[in-house]
Amino acid sequence: MDEKLVAACRAAFESTGPALTLGAPISGKECAHEPLVRVPLAMMNRHGLIAGATGTGKTKTLQLLAEQLSAAGVPVFLADMKGDLSGIGAPGEANDKVEQRAKETGWKWTPSPFPVEFLSLTATRGAQLRATVSSFGPLLLSKVLDLNDTQAGVLALVFKYCDDRALELLDFADLRAVLEHLTGAGAADLKGYGGISKTTVGVLQRKMVELEQQGALAFFGEPEFDLHDMMQVERDGRGLVSILELQDTQDKPALFSTFMMWMLARLYNELPEVGDVDKPKLVFFFDEAHLLFNGASKAFLEQVEQVVRLIRSKGVGVFFVTQTPKDVPADVLAQLGHRVQHALRAFTPNDQKALSATAKTFPKSSFYDLEETLTTLGIGEAMVTVLSAKGVPSQPFATRLIPPASRMAPLTDAELQQRLASSSQVRKYREAVNRVSAEEKLEGQAATTPATPAARGGRPAPSTLETILRSPVTRSVAVTISGAITRTLMGAILGPRRRR
Repeated sequence: MDEKLVAACRAAFESTGPALTLGAPISGKECAHEPLVRVPLAMMNRHGLIAGATGTGKTKTLQLLAEQLSAAGVPVFLADMKGDLSGIGAPGEANDKVEQRAKETGWKWTPSPFPVEFLSLTATRGAQLRATVSSFGPLLLSKVLDLNDTQAGVLALVFKYCDDRALELLDFADLRAVLEHLTGAGAADLKGYGGISKTTVGVLQRKMVELEQQGALAFFGEPEFDLHDMMQVERDGRGLVSILELQDTQDKPALFSTFMMWMLARLYNELPEVGDVDKPKLVFFFDEAHLLFNGASKAFLEQVEQVVRLIRSKGVGVFFVTQTPKDVPADVLAQLGHRVQHALRAFTPNDQKALSATAKTFPKSSFYDLEETLTTLGIGEAMVTVLSAKGVPSQPFATRLIPPASRMAPLTDAELQQRLASSSQVRKYREAVNRVSAEEKLEGQAATTPATPAARGGRPAPSTLETILRSPVTRSVAVTISGAITRTLMGAILGPRRRR
């Protein structure tokens, strides 16, 4: 082992406060036999990237970071695409590979489970996650529905109309009712907003049907998931690990990727400013990150970049997990100070180009040919650079990662079902609520509006909805609650406080 490399590594990752241990530096096939590569806990809200080819160990790196954050009292949210991460809730099991890795890195391995809650977009493998159509907003919903710019503009118009008329969009039934109203009896209401064509509305309705067939009926509605439920610290001081189980929605990438973006936007809107803290309030792992950015509009990408840039001040760290840095837009990538890059393969010219581009995203190294080393890393090895306690990027070091303390295999179906049966969050979100909203209000308006008001002479009688909206009481309540409904990042609403 190169003594200069070890000394440089020790200096680069020296920390004066609590830190997460990643592993030990390697030179050729040799390892330093002591865990030196660390990331300061206080810097975990500076965001990061975990990347690498399929099968190189990204998921286990995510698991390793999540369990150490939990042990430090930091809540964690992560998405589980293949069901590989549920084992965080069970202690690890000793075997030859684990013992060998612990010996190579000089790590004293101790099996340990961590507190876990399982979440689901379909309620089949966790607590049912819901969001109202209104809080999701037109920008995210346009991404989910795969709308073009014209269609997205119409959807934004519909949201503005509903805001102005106090028509709550809670589920797809509400949105469908408003679309039908604006292309029928309520077409005249659009004066001052701009027109919408029945053809475009027809496209929106077909897109909604497609999404409903993917399970969106369960996803959009109330009770909306309270994000504070995933920011819990257990009695023993460990942070809760919230795992979004996605095995049953892998073929719906737009739905789960934009839902996670909705979570980030809501967190930004709801959490107070905290600035620099000793440890993050939450660390959010965004797995399969390329799915969020594929086919995204310029406006959407700008909003993602803004959320990521600003949410650090709320004490939230975001780690994107994907295959190569080029999967992440440059403006977002520039904000990811921590990099754990697993092996890349260069079998084609495109692979070689991606490899070269990846190597250039790292600080210069005194010890490695980065392009060559990235192709020779083994499973569970990565090129690592992190921000020091002073915010300065370290030199990159090839690192053999320590083994996770929790189980590296998923829970069995029986174990998972047992956990779900005792989950307070599963009970809390099991039953959907259908309160009075846009659909019911428009139905009431239609039922009470005379069929031929003009026949009476003079001005048409106002509808029940209009009467309600014009009443001083309604205006007073609306002003008291919110003053005005303001849409901000990602279409999340800053206005009426969520019902608790």
